[in-house]
Amino acid sequence: MNIKKSIPWLLLAALIFVMPLSSCNAFEWRTDLAAAASDAQTGQKLILLNFSGSDWCGWCKRLDAEVFSTSEFKDYAAANLVCVIADFPRGTKLPPALQAQNERLMRAFRVEGFPTILVFNSAAELIGQLGYQPGGPAAFINSLKQVQARAAMRPAGSPAGPKLPLE
Repeated sequence: MNIKKSIPWLLLAALIFVMPLSSCNAFEWRTDLAAAASDAQTGQKLILLNFSGSDWCGWCKRLDAEVFSTSEFKDYAAANLVCVIADFPRGTKLPPALQAQNERLMRAFRVEGFPTILVFNSAAELIGQLGYQPGGPAAFINSLKQVQARAAMRPAGSPAGPKLPLE
């Protein structure tokens, strides 16, 4: 058996085996709130709800470029978060049902500016709020971890934050 000829085939076989595993845990922005909440509960992940004006809001674009588009954040998010975007673009028309969902969420949580990032636990209870902050993905991820740590220290039986409206 010629090992030098076998190595490319072994690498190809390994790549074919590993690619599907990595793609099923990839980072993505979701818009289906009920499905995202179900996945968060199943995976015991936080829900990150990003209120954005993706095509006009300067701070939203900056947060996306400095944090959300980085591999460091995407890797963290794929393992720990279910990310949902409630977008309010000006140059793109959203489907009516999605636009209605986003507006309902904006009213429910009294969002007045962009970007507003709401963080929910896996039971869809609000545990924190973030916005743009300097420092890139490391600072943003650290803030997420602090929100989660504070929520974990909440005494049993204490009132939780408002829940996501999933109906």
